[in-house]
Amino acid sequence: MQKVDSKQGFPLGFPKQFTSIFTVAMQNLRSVSDLVSRTGNKLTALKTRAQERTLVVEQVRAALPARLALAVASAGIEQGRLTIGVVGAVWASRLRYLTESVKKGVSKSMGIPILAVRVRVVPPPT
Repeated sequence: MQKVDSKQGFPLGFPKQFTSIFTVAMQNLRSVSDLVSRTGNKLTALKTRAQERTLVVEQVRAALPARLALAVASAGIEQGRLTIGVVGAVWASRLRYLTESVKKGVSKSMGIPILAVRVRVVPPPT
């Protein structure tokens, strides 16, 4: 068992120049549940955006043939532009032939106008 300085709670031999940094950091600790439960914080906004993007991915996949739908890794809508990320250049090329039907299908199912579609090659999700 490691010996601890009873005054500050740091292991014996811990460099003195770092103790003040860690002491301040440890005083500002909050529980994860406290951070998640707060309304209007950045984490809540991030969670909401992730849920919206998941819905868009589902709608894009529903508007595509099954094999091509499996290649869709991400999708999002910003300022009327639907951006679709696929896992390979071959799939991106095939998807570009279907952008008009995808645009109409996603626009109808989401109930928002889509002005343009952009297809990007992205790394596969891990």
